[in-house]
Amino acid sequence: MRQVRRTLAYVYSDEFLKYDFGPSHPLTPIRLKLTYELSRAKGLFDSQNIVIVPPRVATEEEVRLFHSEEYVSLVKKMSKVGHGLLDLGDTPAFKGVYEASAMTVGASLDAVDAVMGGQADHGMNISGGLHHAHENRASGFCVFNDPAVAAVYLKRKYRLKRIMYFDMDAHHGDGVMYGFYADPGVLDVDFHEDGHYLFPGTGFTYETGEKEGEGFKANLPVAPGTGDEPYLTGFREVVPTLVRAYKPEFILVQCGADSHLDDMLAHLELTTRTYEEIITTLHKLAHEVSSGRIVALGGGGYNPANVARCWTLIAAALGEVTLNDDLPEKWKSDLRRSIGLTPPDTLRSVPPKGHSSERGAAQMQKNMEDLNRRIPLLTGSQP
Repeated sequence: MRQVRRTLAYVYSDEFLKYDFGPSHPLTPIRLKLTYELSRAKGLFDSQNIVIVPPRVATEEEVRLFHSEEYVSLVKKMSKVGHGLLDLGDTPAFKGVYEASAMTVGASLDAVDAVMGGQADHGMNISGGLHHAHENRASGFCVFNDPAVAAVYLKRKYRLKRIMYFDMDAHHGDGVMYGFYADPGVLDVDFHEDGHYLFPGTGFTYETGEKEGEGFKANLPVAPGTGDEPYLTGFREVVPTLVRAYKPEFILVQCGADSHLDDMLAHLELTTRTYEEIITTLHKLAHEVSSGRIVALGGGGYNPANVARCWTLIAAALGEVTLNDDLPEKWKSDLRRSIGLTPPDTLRSVPPKGHSSERGAAQMQKNMEDLNRRIPLLTGSQP
């Protein structure tokens, strides 16, 4: 029987909810369930363009593509003990933390395999994007770094030479950047709240890589309160130029929703407009230079209503499904019941009245001037 190729492979299972640090932890797993249910209620999975793919647990060998043997052994041990800390305080152990974390990695690899194997043009793993974990330690709610494992996996299994990683989480993706800091095979472009104000305190414009990787890391730290206009100005100025100059064979996108306004742990003021424009642009660029190969990952986001809206719109864009602005009443009722929040009125959000991003615009202009001096790809020359 002829295999049907889909536009989007959407990796999901309620097993994702087992990645759970407890009821008082800000990274609540219900945000994933609410995202899936909103996408389902909006009819995304009725589309012939989108197929749901069940995730698998990554093998230890796959996890160790990026993480050290000693660290993986530690996580296994702590997973059996079921308590204690995996970092300095943000990432507690729990029973089954190893298996839950390995499933997040496996889900990202499933999305990659679906694209590389021809089952779908694009992939998405909303449980992924855990970009703070380092080779030998957990950090910032992240036990295993699935984007980093996916990048190495693409290099080893599929022999790809040029991978682009784009990160729009409010927090800098330090685990990914430093993990490939000397590697020109990963172009890392990261927009995030300035590290002077927000964890992990890294990701400045002068951090551009080292050795052979010099010039292949581009950081754009933005001021607290930055909204759509300055953020998108920087994106339009920098990202298409870098993509066309680098010509990645695969694009990984970390779509952290904590850059949206009203997040509990960050101070940016983006709306869903920015998320839609960024994924739509990267989608087009992937078809232009990467044979359409793009996988979207989740990430941060501590207001579950914003997470669900942003990631549903991203899935719709990659699945080439047009959505109206209505929010289903049952989904709004589920939101109220599960987390006690008043639901938003519409799928797409709007900036608050009287909002101004003058400070954000000034910093973005400085960022672009700085990067034009530091990143040869932006000026048409090779690093």
